[in-house]
Amino acid sequence: MTDRAATADHLAGYADIVAAACATGRRLSRDELESRQAEGERAAEAGLPLHGLIRDHLAAAQTVRPTPSSPGPLLSVLEQAVDAFVEGYERAQQQAVRQEEAARREFVDDLLYGGSDLGRLAERAERFGLRLSQAHAVAVAAGPEPYGDGYRVARGIETAVLTRFPGRQILLTTKDGRLICVAPGDQPDVLAFFAKQAYAATDGGRVAIGRSHPGAGGVVHSYEEALGALDIAERMGLDGPVLHAVDLLVYPVLTRDRQAMSDLVESTLGPLTTARGGAQPLIDTLTAYFDSGCVATEAARKLSLSVRALTYRLERIHTLTAADPADPVNRYTLQTAVIGARLLGWPGISD
Repeated sequence: MTDRAATADHLAGYADIVAAACATGRRLSRDELESRQAEGERAAEAGLPLHGLIRDHLAAAQTVRPTPSSPGPLLSVLEQAVDAFVEGYERAQQQAVRQEEAARREFVDDLLYGGSDLGRLAERAERFGLRLSQAHAVAVAAGPEPYGDGYRVARGIETAVLTRFPGRQILLTTKDGRLICVAPGDQPDVLAFFAKQAYAATDGGRVAIGRSHPGAGGVVHSYEEALGALDIAERMGLDGPVLHAVDLLVYPVLTRDRQAMSDLVESTLGPLTTARGGAQPLIDTLTAYFDSGCVATEAARKLSLSVRALTYRLERIHTLTAADPADPVNRYTLQTAVIGARLLGWPGISD
């Protein structure tokens, strides 16, 4: 059916309704209004442009001939009929938007959690601009305030990315208060730009970028890597607004055998819990010392201590643990245990 024929179909009976109302000067009945609303819904579902439909309504009304002395009823009835038609049209559009949003949200959930048949997921992905036969990488932005669909900041970042990279296969969405960008794995410039925009748009935000992985399951893998990078950065107190999962692979390796790491932490650092003030100040001392390349003056500056006070703490650690932070062999064990303590949240608040 052509657009003109479809328009004529939606105008069927319209002129008769208007003429009947004008003949007595009455308002349109409830049934008449509902019929026009229903036609508006059908027109929207058919994808017909609203401005053309309204123009055709006005043209059809010209066939109705009110009495020369009383043009008012025609204008009033025409307004009622068009308003009802537009109301139905907009209602159908809003329903379509809600359905599209629901479908998109369901797809995003399945995509990021891997809870759907991968073959079916790949078919659905093309509807949202992704080809899951390719490799993809995921960037996750976490801000001081949760991101949500439609939030001004999230909309601004999405607009900037899509404007900068028109026609690219990019998916931007929100999940659990974070802003997420999925892009082809061979286009790191997209995720780098996304990270820059997300950081610039927030005060204190941070972005983690997962590695590129192939297939539908690759999106889940990259997303989990990005989430893991954010978690590691929080636990380890890592600086920097942009984190790359590839640079942090050592941390999940260290905690892969959680029990073994817990045993190392307890056996190596456990004696520090007997120190006055608990273990945490001494762990912080070791962290600053190792992060400073074992340069005492730099570590002391980071801790706002004198070099003498720092040296005393290091000697105290040596006494309690029998491991010398200045000895290369002992240093590796201590540093690994300190990293493990931070990843495991040891010794905890109670300590």
